[in-house]
Amino acid sequence: MMSHAAPRPATVHGLTAEDLALVRLAAALAAKDETVVREHLERVVHVVRPVWVEEVILQTYLFGGFPRALNGMREWRRVSGRRAPSADGEVGFERASQWQARGEETCATVYGPFYERLRHNVQALHPALDAWMIVEGYGKVLSRPALDLARRELCIVAACAAAGQDRQLHSHLHGALHAGASAGAVTATLDAIADLLTADESLRYRHLWSKVRSTHRATGDVH
Repeated sequence: MMSHAAPRPATVHGLTAEDLALVRLAAALAAKDETVVREHLERVVHVVRPVWVEEVILQTYLFGGFPRALNGMREWRRVSGRRAPSADGEVGFERASQWQARGEETCATVYGPFYERLRHNVQALHPALDAWMIVEGYGKVLSRPALDLARRELCIVAACAAAGQDRQLHSHLHGALHAGASAGAVTATLDAIADLLTADESLRYRHLWSKVRSTHRATGDVH
């Protein structure tokens, strides 16, 4: 699924222990209380590279709201003892045109053949939502280079499942595959967060994933 310069560690369907800890953290950040979030942060502090943790906390505000992102980062600072960077070169508003361009590219990658229909449907809801989705969501946040898009999408799958956002989960199950994650990696992600879901949710999402996977298998687009 994804490669590292270092020797490849043991994996579960292509996900390392680091990846599995990261998707569990994404689920907790999006939907669980501060006690559970703190427990997951304590578990990842020596397992997941810090820049990945911080990227997943940052993108939480798209899927769990700004308060959850703030609280998650506050707990991360406390648990890890790491200071915030003195600056972030990705956030200057002079980059707005770049965010627009890379947002369109990233969104098109995630949605694949559904991209044009997505844009039409969101514009029909409100043009501001369409602009914010592209510039703010896919451009400013999900195109940040510190975490690859395949891992971001797996974390979004975990976050949407934990938060009970079925429509968005459906889209990002497709999106994870479009971004380069393997079908096995998506299965491993759902397996990894099963204890953070109800039994009914877990069953429902496995059924949804089976339908998505069948669609991609029929087009030869599963790897």
